[in-house]
Amino acid sequence: MSSLDDLCRAAGLVWVYRDGAGRPQEAPDEARRAVLAALGHANSEAALPEALTRSTSLAILAGQAKDWGPGPWRIITEDGAEIRGEGPLPPLPMGYHRIEHNGWIVHLLAAPPRLPSPPRRWGVTVPLFALWQGVQAGMGTYPQLGDLAQGLARQGASFVGINPIHAGFPTDTGNFSPYAPSHRRRLNTLHVATGVALPETGPLIDYPRTIRAQRAALEESFAIFRGDPDFEAWRGEQGAALEEFATHQALSEVHGGYWGSWPLAYQDPKSPQVQSFARERRQRVRFHAWAQWLAESQLSDSQRRARAAGMGFGLYLDLAVGTHPHGAETWAERGLFAQGVSLGAPPDLLGPSGQRWGLAPMRPDVLRATGYVAFAQTLRAQLRFCGLLRIDHILGLERSFWLPDGLPGLYVTMPRDELLAVLRIEASRAGASVIGEDLGTIPDGLRGALDASGVLGCRVAMFERHWETTKDFLRPDEYTPTALASWGTHDLPTWAGWRAGRDIDWRARLGEVPDEPAARTDRAAEVAAFDSLTGAGDMNAMHRHLAASASVLVAVQAEDLAGAVEQCNLPGTVHEHPNWSRRLPVPLDGLIAAATLRDTSTIMALSARQG
Repeated sequence: MSSLDDLCRAAGLVWVYRDGAGRPQEAPDEARRAVLAALGHANSEAALPEALTRSTSLAILAGQAKDWGPGPWRIITEDGAEIRGEGPLPPLPMGYHRIEHNGWIVHLLAAPPRLPSPPRRWGVTVPLFALWQGVQAGMGTYPQLGDLAQGLARQGASFVGINPIHAGFPTDTGNFSPYAPSHRRRLNTLHVATGVALPETGPLIDYPRTIRAQRAALEESFAIFRGDPDFEAWRGEQGAALEEFATHQALSEVHGGYWGSWPLAYQDPKSPQVQSFARERRQRVRFHAWAQWLAESQLSDSQRRARAAGMGFGLYLDLAVGTHPHGAETWAERGLFAQGVSLGAPPDLLGPSGQRWGLAPMRPDVLRATGYVAFAQTLRAQLRFCGLLRIDHILGLERSFWLPDGLPGLYVTMPRDELLAVLRIEASRAGASVIGEDLGTIPDGLRGALDASGVLGCRVAMFERHWETTKDFLRPDEYTPTALASWGTHDLPTWAGWRAGRDIDWRARLGEVPDEPAARTDRAAEVAAFDSLTGAGDMNAMHRHLAASASVLVAVQAEDLAGAVEQCNLPGTVHEHPNWSRRLPVPLDGLIAAATLRDTSTIMALSARQG
């Protein structure tokens, strides 16, 4: 019989750790047992399962021979070819293969050793929902993204980055966070341009009103749709996965957005009742498939326009770290996601009380056993439309913080080497570069592993300081070369907001600032120190600082160019702050014509970031 500690170690649990503030933490036995149950080990005192003692997947280098154990083996390559032999494995092409050996099947992930380094360039990030033109109506659209890309390209920008645009919950007008999606392989149809005027709602998006209006506009467009051979061909190519998603969306219209509250017969996508529903509601299923086709067509066209305008990368997309536990993704692949736990983070600078994100984690054992097919497909769904891909909370490739319902959290070790191999395969095939959001409590060795794979990090200027010694801000030449440098992120104050202490205002209002006068004194000192380093207190000086940094990529924020004071999202809040709702202070054409953008373009050109 195995002890609880033995089983936890074998399952990759890390229950003794230090949080972001350096404080020691230890998860109680009850939390450990709950996480083990979520991993399929309901009996924590049982003998170690054999699956924990033998690997079912292995990352190898493409084109290089590999030592192997004694006895004959049989390899089935990704293209279906068969190779038999004994001893070392022959060099295999990049891709996904499997080997049969001694009664076991092992997935071989043959990856290139490293992604190539991108050229020294710059771009602009913008919340897509915040774009508007003409009147402050609806949400930013995929065609408007293409318009913005063309305008930015004329100023020398090489990419335009946006928030995640995964499929959301159109039947729940109160759930619109881009980081809590329903399905990460499908697109948000709120950004589809229909040609139908949407209601003006002012500087903040009125989501209930906007979602209803967008749905009505899509229905109106579909009512006059008479078919298109391109749509039919695309639908056929998408196959069962699209039909399942479209069926889920149709079911949501009848039973609500979250499958956990549906009648049991409809909680299984393979049930006879679901199949019967799809046949009976085939026109609603067709509608949702058509809406996805429109979204993909418009997004693909935006990337085409961006590249045609001269952008080296074009679109810079963002892959959310997880998915909603009762959305379309978990409905379709129930066994892949752990139940009864949520992804989150221990206390750190962004979340002093820790964070519980309400997202379902992927089970590492199931990923391993299935050859990482779901992870590869999720990456592929983003890389089809972009030249740069940001991986949200890439720390999760090393270890994920799981919080059982009502209990403290702990870490679950993830198969980092295999996940990075899949990432290199998919990015290589797409010809894209990858940026990992490596902020927070960084596990030892992760940044080295990311760098070895050619995955860029994130360097946020307001946090780039000599924390262990003087607390001084880093000089530009001290920045990590293999990174994207920016002033902030969507979770942080804007340039103007930081200088004015707007984030302190909000945190004080929420009772999260124990000593407000001290916090404001500290902020004033930080502002003075940064101004002293850059030689001025204006935005151009900040952008010169970023442009001169050693980091290969620089991202400037549209909110800063537009003079926004308020930040996009305040972590740890839901209704206390208007998250994901603020439109830019200027319309799209005003942003493209802004003097701040012209100034920034000149600054970047002088730092040899164009070409």
